[in-house]
Amino acid sequence: MSRFVIVVDAQRDFMAPDGALSVAGADALVAPLNAWLAALRPGDVAGILLTFDTHEPERYARSPEAEQFPPHCVRGQPGWETMVDLAAVDPAIPLYRLEKGVFAMWEEPDLALEDARDPAAPPLPRDAFFEALRARGVGEVTVVGVAADYCVRWAVDGLVERGFRVEVPAALTRGIARQIEAVVAEEWPAGAVRLA
Repeated sequence: MSRFVIVVDAQRDFMAPDGALSVAGADALVAPLNAWLAALRPGDVAGILLTFDTHEPERYARSPEAEQFPPHCVRGQPGWETMVDLAAVDPAIPLYRLEKGVFAMWEEPDLALEDARDPAAPPLPRDAFFEALRARGVGEVTVVGVAADYCVRWAVDGLVERGFRVEVPAALTRGIARQIEAVVAEEWPAGAVRLA
C-alpha cells in the first residue's frame, strides 16, 4: 500500500543559517531531505505535499504568532522559497503545495492544494483531498520538516485525528525548543506516531 509524504515548511527562513527564523540544525537537513525525496519511487508514494508558511506583513503584525516570532516567510521574498529541489523528485510522483498563514495546516478553512508543477491545474480542497486519499486506501503518511514542536506537531495532530498512521523520520525533522522524540513522547499516546 502506498503512503503519502508531507514536507512541512522546508523554507529558507527556517532552514538557512541566515533565515529570519532559522531553526538550529535545520540547514543540515537540506541535503539529506533532498536525497531522501529523490529516492522515493512512484509505486511506493501516492504523492508529496509541500506546506509553505505564508505571511503578509500587515496581517502578520496583528497575529498571535507575531507575539512569539519575528516576521518571516513573507510571500514572494527569498525567505519564503522552498529549500526542496523539486526537479529531483520523480516526475511520476504527484507533487502538491499548500500555503498556510498559521502554525496548523488544518486550522484555516477552505485551504486548497495546488499542483506544484502545473500552476494552471485546478486547486484541490484540502479536506476533500485527504478524504479521497483514505478512500483510495492510503492510510500512512510520512511527515518531515520544521519545526518539530510547532508546524510538524500540528500537521501530525490533524493526520492522527483523521485516522492516518503517521511516521516521522527523526533525522529529517528539527525543532525549536523540543526535538521530535520529545514531541512524540509528550504529545501522543504510545503507538499513535512512529519514529523512524
